[in-house]
Amino acid sequence: MPLQRSQLFKELLSKFIELNPEVEAVIVSDVEGFIIAGEKRKDVDMELVSFLTSIVNPIIERIRNEFSFKKFGTASFDTNEYRLLFISIDEATTLSLVIKNLASIDKVSPYAYFLAEKTAQILTAVEGDLIQLNIPDFEYDVKLSKISDRLKNQIYQSKLDHGGSYRFKFIIIGDHEVGKTSLIRRFVEKKFYADYRTTIGLNVISHNFEAFENKVSLFLWDIGAQQYFKRYRKTYYNGCQAAFIVFDLTSRKSFENVANWQNELMEFIENQELPIVIVGNKSDLTEKRVVSFEEGTKLASDLSELTKYYTSSSLTDFSDLSSVYEKVHTKISYIETSALTGENVVNAFRLISYHFIIKSREIEELNLKSRIQGVIFSILKETDSLTITFITKDQYWSPGLQILTEIKELGYFSKFKEKKNEKVFEYPNGLTIKSCIYDTFKISDSDGVFCIFDARDKLHIDPIWKDNIIKIIEKIKKNKVVLIGFRVSKHINWSVLMKEMDFDEIAENKMVSLLYFKIGEDYRLEIYEQLEVMLSTIKNLLFSY
Repeated sequence: MPLQRSQLFKELLSKFIELNPEVEAVIVSDVEGFIIAGEKRKDVDMELVSFLTSIVNPIIERIRNEFSFKKFGTASFDTNEYRLLFISIDEATTLSLVIKNLASIDKVSPYAYFLAEKTAQILTAVEGDLIQLNIPDFEYDVKLSKISDRLKNQIYQSKLDHGGSYRFKFIIIGDHEVGKTSLIRRFVEKKFYADYRTTIGLNVISHNFEAFENKVSLFLWDIGAQQYFKRYRKTYYNGCQAAFIVFDLTSRKSFENVANWQNELMEFIENQELPIVIVGNKSDLTEKRVVSFEEGTKLASDLSELTKYYTSSSLTDFSDLSSVYEKVHTKISYIETSALTGENVVNAFRLISYHFIIKSREIEELNLKSRIQGVIFSILKETDSLTITFITKDQYWSPGLQILTEIKELGYFSKFKEKKNEKVFEYPNGLTIKSCIYDTFKISDSDGVFCIFDARDKLHIDPIWKDNIIKIIEKIKKNKVVLIGFRVSKHINWSVLMKEMDFDEIAENKMVSLLYFKIGEDYRLEIYEQLEVMLSTIKNLLFSY
């Protein structure tokens, strides 16, 4: 299908005007003032703007010559009615924006440079090239810069034993000509383009792929390296959740500048706990290589140490998969790639996704801990005591007990009793946590019972489990909560197991809230969630009677 440049321009410019109410018109024209493409909001004289563009071109040419790339220039002028912003796309093409006279040029400029990059892509595209026309909302990304907001709006995670779904904003920075855009295009389009063209300000591409049995949606922000754009990079960095810092293995200067890029990143972002992967690109150019693998890993290790001085956090370090040979654990990883051959490119994106997934789970775990703590304190505020009993087959494997006792905000238990097949932790605030095994358990004083059965590779419910569940319902007092968990394999039919759990009538007669849940191999977050469900149910029952 032939490339429809006019259609692409119409869609892009229409979206741009819709998103930017300060912009009245957008025009792409050549050196003679001929309009290549344009869209306007209302009665703006586009021919007049085109004429102004042809007059401004010599000025932009002079400005352009002051830049090292000799292709870029920009200028702005005020008239009685409008403010005009001009950006040169190349030696022959200018992007012109007609802006309301009271609008802020600085507010519009980050969008304008993004539009300039997309315009350049359309002008240089050939049939088969991927051009994404979605325009990011920078103000929305600023609102998402806090961790809590990003988690609420940008992370969508299903049960981990069925695979998770994650989406995150991911920036790619580094010196010009190190191959940032080539890495992205190799990853997204599985192509390599030999023709080099400097990114004008910003390019944003979205891409979906699978990593570690999870669905990952990346929003890749390819940010221009020119010093002039530094004033806008802060806007582009806002809300980012992971970063590549790319250097050229054949350029010592680009390697030395990695630290400068990290410093800029730390300066501009609020969230200092950012997963970062340093990427040494052009590994195929072995004879021209001037940076060794050992230097790259050492830089990652050194910069990881420096991050300790930027901020402190209760989050744990991220595992560095790129250095598995050395069993190194750092906040910053190192990997070498070749955009030309494709070597390690997918692995680099999988690595940053791994870091993000691990971090997301750690943050979610912190949030769940906080919520569990809140529910417990709320219950203890209304009553003098709260007793939770965990029942498992093996007293040495009780994940619910382990998780609850790890919440330091609950305080430290003042008494510990250990009898045969039973452990009791008593806290000064009235909280009591008990651990028992199937054969012998005392739960008459329990407000909630948390029991787990290992049903992996089981097609049917074990009759012994049924006997234990009946005993639990019979021994616990009325208006209490029983939570039954089954650890299952992926291939097990959960609905079949649930049909065999016919204890609802017994529980209803005893006035016991009976809840079921399933957990997979990666169960930690699920245990947190189910603990919150059980405690919330206890709280609701307490306030109902």
